[in-house]
Amino acid sequence: MRVGAIDCGTNSIRLLIADVEKNPSEGTHPKVTDIVRQMRVVRLGAGVDATGWLAQASLDRTFAAAEEYAALIKKHKVKHVRMVATSATRDAGNRDAFVEGITDRLGVAPEVISGSEEAELSFYGAAATIKAAHSGRDLIVDVGGGSTEFVLGDENGVIASRSVNIGCVRLTERHLSSNPPTEGQIRRLLDDVDVAVTTALDSVPIGTATRLVGVAGSVTTVTAQALGLKEYDPDRIHGSELSIEAVSEAARILTNMSRQERSELGIMHEGRVDVIGAGAQIWARIAERTSELTDGRIATCIASEHDILDGIALSVAAARKKP
Repeated sequence: MRVGAIDCGTNSIRLLIADVEKNPSEGTHPKVTDIVRQMRVVRLGAGVDATGWLAQASLDRTFAAAEEYAALIKKHKVKHVRMVATSATRDAGNRDAFVEGITDRLGVAPEVISGSEEAELSFYGAAATIKAAHSGRDLIVDVGGGSTEFVLGDENGVIASRSVNIGCVRLTERHLSSNPPTEGQIRRLLDDVDVAVTTALDSVPIGTATRLVGVAGSVTTVTAQALGLKEYDPDRIHGSELSIEAVSEAARILTNMSRQERSELGIMHEGRVDVIGAGAQIWARIAERTSELTDGRIATCIASEHDILDGIALSVAAARKKP
């Protein structure tokens, strides 16, 4: 079944057109075969943390990307499409303007989903594609632009989840006023991350996790840096397992670079140059805290190139198969 999935977050809007088929191996997730996978950095959530409103310039960029995606959906003859919008749109007072503009261009109304549903979609998207066998509990962490999702699950599905309002765009705007940031700015950002982890613990027993998996662009960029890649290579990044010390060191290096130095990295998407410092620090600190909360049982973390976008595609296919 050919499906379309669109994820509109605080920093980017992404499209996946994929064929979803039953996996020949019993008990495994459906097979997702990419036809088109694209991302546009539109910074929809720029300023939302301070103003509570989506800026018109941000809306215009997002609508332009939606028009491109509509053309691709038509070209590839996709009949079943789902679009979800997450943190920035949840927080915006003028989200109706966003919903109307997207519906006009795509013919599909975006669903402004809850943080808990966002977490579950991220879990299924990552769990379906991490190949290494694992019979314990996975903690999936999705570091976005406006929020971060913690979701704990096992082979039977999601056990607990929590969305917290920390993300690479939100914390850059809130704390990192210079590039590279000062030690004081980083300390205040990390304090916010620690508070967010404590909040997540109200719902998610992080200490019971046996494996840590990170998803989304901040995580994969840190992983590319830690692997020493000269160019961004999703095949090398996906499923790679690194020590938490290596992740923390890569985060430190990326954060302490100037904007110019970051922009010259072959692994760096141009839309992530200004916010990777915050994203890297969020991911590294969560990894460190997870290790502490598991008494050191988790000493490594895995990066996944597949995330909520794949979860959306799987949800579309599952819905179409229901009687």
